[in-house]
Amino acid sequence: MSIKFRLILSYLAMLVIPALLTIIAALIILYFTVGKIPQKGLEPSLFRIVADRGKELFSEFDQITLEAPDKLQDKKYLDQFDDKLKILSTGIVVYKGDNLIYASEFLKKPEILDEISNSSFDIRERTRSRTRDRGDMHNPIFVGNKTYNVFGKEFAFSDKTPGKAFLVIDVKPISDFAVKYFSALGYAMIVILILTNGILTYLVSRSILKPLRLLRRGTEQIKEGNLDFEVKAGSRDEIGQLCLAFEEMRKKLKESVELQLQYEENRKELISNISHDLKTPITAIKGYIEGIRDGVADTPEKFDKYVGTIYSKANNMDRLIEDLFLFSKLDLKKLPFNFEKINIKSYFEDCIEELTVDIEKRNVDIILDSSLGSEVQVIADREKLKRVIVNIAENAVKYMGKDTGSIKISLREFGDMIQVCMEDNGQGVDTAELPFIFDRFYRADPARNTSTGGSGLGLAIAKQIIEEHEGKIWAESESGKGTRIFFTLRKA
Repeated sequence: MSIKFRLILSYLAMLVIPALLTIIAALIILYFTVGKIPQKGLEPSLFRIVADRGKELFSEFDQITLEAPDKLQDKKYLDQFDDKLKILSTGIVVYKGDNLIYASEFLKKPEILDEISNSSFDIRERTRSRTRDRGDMHNPIFVGNKTYNVFGKEFAFSDKTPGKAFLVIDVKPISDFAVKYFSALGYAMIVILILTNGILTYLVSRSILKPLRLLRRGTEQIKEGNLDFEVKAGSRDEIGQLCLAFEEMRKKLKESVELQLQYEENRKELISNISHDLKTPITAIKGYIEGIRDGVADTPEKFDKYVGTIYSKANNMDRLIEDLFLFSKLDLKKLPFNFEKINIKSYFEDCIEELTVDIEKRNVDIILDSSLGSEVQVIADREKLKRVIVNIAENAVKYMGKDTGSIKISLREFGDMIQVCMEDNGQGVDTAELPFIFDRFYRADPARNTSTGGSGLGLAIAKQIIEEHEGKIWAESESGKGTRIFFTLRKA
């Protein structure tokens, strides 16, 4: 859920929830203020009963004044009628002529009776005219700080004596109830608004602030150099997406730092290896030169031997520097490649023909085994691919360890790739050392004996070139039986 949608829901909830809770609170307050008739089943509320009872009593009052006015002289009847009116906070006052013949107990005060007697009007005629003019159905009177609503009737007793009867409602109990009820309802509304706002604000802010705190702690961890932590996205909203992006950034940054550390370690190792591989021939050259300068090479044969060794060591150094330069350009991806379509079978036939002369001098045979048709082509750089073949072949000859050896080159087709296998029958490589033979400067000889020559970069260069061709290179070997180097090329 997006933050925008969440805020919209929160806004709607702030409108709907308080309204619903206020209605519920109003009903609850009404229940505890007025109560219900304790009868079984769904009984009407006391308000409904009071309202219905009021209609009955006012109708009875109207009917008595019209049809049986003499009942208003019967004290027993008036006491019973007065008891019925108490539920409405209402009393009755009856005059016969100018004489007061009955008044409810709470109305027996001269100031109240004076105001009532001055409110003579016919409820059927005058109050209706007042309704049209003023919008009410009663005539209010004010005595002290109290208000009474007066409903009056004028009639004649059976002896033709004029009479007046009044129903008087004490407004104060009703107003007290209204004040009490609406005050309680107002407090309830305030509490509902505060709780609703507080809960919704807490829920919405927690969903926003919690991931923000995680992000802040994450930035502090990165600032302190610690990248070994995880920021988990708890949602899919905008902040959750930000957490995912932050976590991706942390992973990339960690990979970058680890790669940088690896580069630094490789750089130190490279410097150490270069120093070792350069120092060994330089030391030998210096020793032979000192021997010549000191007159140790006192015969033409010794002199030629010393000079030949110096020349050989210089060539080894030159080859090492050349390989280092090539490897560095490959590693930095600054060596241009000229890819083209090559007939793979014809290409290997030409390469083997060039290699045969030099390899056969060292008693090693090289043969080609191909199941490919003459039309199969690959995408490759001729010169770089030749460097791969030469490096693998020279490495095989160098570590052959036998008087006579052989190198077999097999070409096979696998889907959209061509697999090349260069297999020798040399001394092989131990299983523990096999994963490292494509590392730069790696030699199986722990003492890094350079008597066999080479820079230790041949297979590392081959790996770089094959990877630039979007291929793979790997090795299989059995100690004492030989080694197989595989690599793949993309078909055209």
